[in-house]
Amino acid sequence: MNKNIFQNIPKPCENEFFEELILKNGVKVERIVSFGHTTTEFEWYDQESDEWVVLLQGEAVLSFLDESDVRMKAGDYINIPAHKKHRVSWTKPDEETIWLAVHY
Repeated sequence: MNKNIFQNIPKPCENEFFEELILKNGVKVERIVSFGHTTTEFEWYDQESDEWVVLLQGEAVLSFLDESDVRMKAGDYINIPAHKKHRVSWTKPDEETIWLAVHY
């Protein structure tokens, strides 16, 4: 059964929306929907696995500990190595920001 990444978007709520699309052989693919959400100011993601992420819709800024911020727009992608501390410091507040993340 086919599905569409842009359908069934939840309404804006207090937290970001995470949806696991595939989990197999240590690889996880997930859709993330942000509505102006950010990571708490002093909270940093420190993941056990590498993450490749593409921004499908909207705009965002990723911040990396002790590095420059990365501004992303639709179509931009980045690979984040395991244990590279990062956070989402901004997403567009007036529209959905849709991410596709691959953890491997």
